[in-house]
Amino acid sequence: MDGTADRPLDSVGPRLRELRRARGATLAAVAEATGISPSTLSRLESGKRRPTLEMLLSLAGMFDVTLDGLVGAPPTGDPRIHLRPRTVDGMTVVPLNRRRPGGGIQVFKMLVPPTSRTPAPRTHEGFEWLYVIEGRLRLVLGDRDLVLAPGEAAEFDTRTPHWFGTADGRAVEVLSMFSGQGERAHLRTSRTDAPPRGA
Repeated sequence: MDGTADRPLDSVGPRLRELRRARGATLAAVAEATGISPSTLSRLESGKRRPTLEMLLSLAGMFDVTLDGLVGAPPTGDPRIHLRPRTVDGMTVVPLNRRRPGGGIQVFKMLVPPTSRTPAPRTHEGFEWLYVIEGRLRLVLGDRDLVLAPGEAAEFDTRTPHWFGTADGRAVEVLSMFSGQGERAHLRTSRTDAPPRGA
């Protein structure tokens, strides 16, 4: 291995510093927006630390740039669409398709951070399908409190009060399909009830 695959990461530090300074942001402000400590950000900018994918997604979302733009990847002629991640309620949300005029199904990859959140169920029009890629997802749905393990999925009418977060304080990676017009994914797998509290 000649390290060629790692070369794009070598430019991340200078790019981060340039983006931060261009926006007049301090390390503390970036830390507050991304959840990455100021000391870690300083080490990333100086090249003393390599960023993880989760860090890159958070930073790209905060600076409103693509991952390719952040790491300085060379043009590939790839016709696929590269959409920008964003932060929603502390989660990193990566859209995997463009929203079509008039609605349609939207697909997202979501990274739920390894933090403890207090359930705050909400409702809105639509229908959602969730699939857990990695980690354990806690889903509060109406009067049910569920835990979904990797490989499990759930679908529900979003007019039902709902909330989701980590089940064990560790990061969770989730694939989400959402439709504001109520299309169903027509895929169901078993769902595991959360263990009794204090168990």
